[in-house]
Amino acid sequence: MYPPKVQEPGCANGQVESGSAADVPTAGIREGGSTHLIKPGSIVMRAPQSHTAPENPPSQSTLEDLRMPVQAKLAAAWTGFMFLYIYVDYLALYKPGFVDDIRGGIVHEFDTGPTFVAVALTLMAIPILMILLSATLPAGANRGINLVVATLYVPVSMFNAVGESWTYFYFYGLSIGLEVLFLAFILRSAWTWPRRIASPATLAAGLGSEPLRRPQ
Repeated sequence: MYPPKVQEPGCANGQVESGSAADVPTAGIREGGSTHLIKPGSIVMRAPQSHTAPENPPSQSTLEDLRMPVQAKLAAAWTGFMFLYIYVDYLALYKPGFVDDIRGGIVHEFDTGPTFVAVALTLMAIPILMILLSATLPAGANRGINLVVATLYVPVSMFNAVGESWTYFYFYGLSIGLEVLFLAFILRSAWTWPRRIASPATLAAGLGSEPLRRPQ
């Protein structure tokens, strides 16, 4: 004989108070048809820890070195060449007797007149236009015109020292040397212009985009 179950007050027939620990079934995990009893609080879930994880390297700040386009290099070189080209002619006015020769109608043994000023303007206008052309022309035309113009201006720069005395050797030697250095940089940048090799996928896409032609 079992003693009758005594119901606590406030509970309906056949119900047990939810706060009663005696009537709470023990949690279990079913594996392969069997139930294993698990005591409450017997398992603590822990995240796996790696003992071989490398430590965070110290942060280092380095200067970012971006590759400048060839067009920008050429335009900058022609700008520097043009500044030097103008200031050499301007500083030449300070030589004793140079202004007097200009007033007499002579510059570097040449008679001043319409032809002289037209040639002088052309020689200055070409480097000025090269600044714009180097920044806007397509790669193929840009490379070709820079190679031609820079090559032609090497003897033009050297001509400034023709007929000058050795007194101004340093002045003309430095100016011509810097001008030729700018021109050499232009020639090297244009000559070594990077080339892009098309991948087989690009070539196949280009061939596939061409319209089919009927055989004649």
